Amino acid sequence: MKQKLLLCFLATFLALASWANGTAINGIYYVLDSNTKTASVTFGYGNYFGGVTIPSTVTYNDETYSVTSIGEGAFYACYSLTSINIPNSVTSIGNSAFRSCSSLTSITIPNSVTSIGNEAFQSCSGLTSVTIPNSVTSIGSYSFSSCSSLTSITIPNSVTSIGNSAFRNCTGLTSITIPESVTSIGKAAFYKCSCLRSVTIGNSVTSIGDDAFAYCESLTSFTIPESVTSIGDYAFYECIGLTSISIPNSVTSIGNSAFRNCHSVTSITVDAGNSVYDSRENCNAIIETSSNTLIVGCKNSTIPGSVTSIGNWVFSYCSSLTNITIPNSVTSIGGGAFSYCSLTSITIPSSVTSIGEYAFSSCSSLTSITIPNSVTSIGRWAFSYCSCLTSINIPNSVTSIGDYAFSSCSSLKSINVDTGNFVYDSRENCNAIIKTSRNTLIVGCKNSTIPNSVKSIGDMAFSNCIELMSITIPNSVEWIGDHVFYNCSSLTSITIPNSVTSIGVSTFYECTGMTDIYALRSYPSQYGCNTDAFNNFNTFTCTLHVPTGCKEAYASTKPWSNFTNIVEEDLSGIKEMEMKIQDIDAYYNLNGQRITQLQRGINIVRYKDGTSRKMLVK
Repeated sequence: MKQKLLLCFLATFLALASWANGTAINGIYYVLDSNTKTASVTFGYGNYFGGVTIPSTVTYNDETYSVTSIGEGAFYACYSLTSINIPNSVTSIGNSAFRSCSSLTSITIPNSVTSIGNEAFQSCSGLTSVTIPNSVTSIGSYSFSSCSSLTSITIPNSVTSIGNSAFRNCTGLTSITIPESVTSIGKAAFYKCSCLRSVTIGNSVTSIGDDAFAYCESLTSFTIPESVTSIGDYAFYECIGLTSISIPNSVTSIGNSAFRNCHSVTSITVDAGNSVYDSRENCNAIIETSSNTLIVGCKNSTIPGSVTSIGNWVFSYCSSLTNITIPNSVTSIGGGAFSYCSLTSITIPSSVTSIGEYAFSSCSSLTSITIPNSVTSIGRWAFSYCSCLTSINIPNSVTSIGDYAFSSCSSLKSINVDTGNFVYDSRENCNAIIKTSRNTLIVGCKNSTIPNSVKSIGDMAFSNCIELMSITIPNSVEWIGDHVFYNCSSLTSITIPNSVTSIGVSTFYECTGMTDIYALRSYPSQYGCNTDAFNNFNTFTCTLHVPTGCKEAYASTKPWSNFTNIVEEDLSGIKEMEMKIQDIDAYYNLNGQRITQLQRGINIVRYKDGTSRKMLVK
């Protein structure tokens, strides 16, 4: 780490040093070129305050030099610079020339300037308005990025390109007119211009870059001119105020998630003459014609019978989408296709073979889902956080269930895998999904039991099962994965058998109702317990029960040492109960009286093989 910091410091020092090779003349630093008799304003160690006037010429050693440029980083981080007067002799403003001049409120760029460098005015947070002259042909990357007070800017007809992130995070900008001369809008050019309401684009623009208008939340309408041929990835991502989308004939490329999470859109059209995309049958959607893939949808969309696949994130965050019919022509549902929708139920037709990752994630109103026998794969997180989903049935056809596919479905009470499935099972009516070859329980619910044949409990298997009150971990289990009981707030006690050799990260995170943990191993280090297993866990109120003679070992081993209350006791009865509960013959209290059920305290348990053991019941 020290070496990295040293390298960063050295790089910064060298950059400043390269800026600082100047000659001070009347308080301003210059790099002088004796051959061309020109001068460039250079870095001045931040020693510029108040108002600064740059002269058109300077004299040094009886030689006169014309000031033609403001060099790289010349006024970088001059926080007290309030105004600057640039002469007509200057033709270029270099990279980072006025970057982080936070007290600079306005600037007039003379007609002589032809280029504005990258980051030239980045983070000039006090700058309210800028007039760019007709001489400027290019606006560099990040040139006005994070000018948060900038409310208006005029881009002249001379400009042909707007660089990447040129106006990124200009949160005060409300409108922009892009002239006919501009042919391309760079990546993230207006990214997170959250107050931008009006955009006018000239008819010469051919490409809208990736993320160009992403997070422009106030943008309600946008006309894509017929000159545009490509719309980049995430170009209008999270434009939550946008109500309509119209794609002209000219557009031949629409990037991934170009209109993702534009959940206020009610109308989508594609011009009939477009050869690459269409809105067949007035479907209020964009379909890629050659592949019959629906790529952009809205709450008013219908899915035509000719569509064969639903693309990634097509309806994500359509919070008003409560119902939609998927036709029998569809064979695949893409990643995140219906995530965060308000669907209450959905019928997946028997034509579908794959359900992508996050496909129905966070559909919190979804109460039921029927997975047909045609489906072979369910992607990771596919139904995660469907908090109202009560039952799951996995058909024989499913051979792949991605990680956390049903994670945090807190209302689940019934889980079943069809008996003919060769990859997964629900043995012994356990109300869980077990990966057969590994004997790993991967999905559980509040009604699950863990069969004695299970060797491991997979990551997040019971996460957010807020109604899970108790669970018995059998002596067959060797490891417990990450976040297994995450936020199981109703779980009050748990016994970790001595067969367990590993406990994962945040396994008991936010198990705030836990009052007792029974750890049966004599040597805590053998658990391989992650030190973060009990994150956000109240180790002050929960009692850790350990075998007799082992308190000191637990008290000196992380994370067990975090527990305030560690008590020793005979835990052999708990072990026997987990191993042989099916073989119990009778229960007795300490007075030798036969009882019908276990009572609090020490009980005598007699097994069918004639043996008897004490058992602690809390």
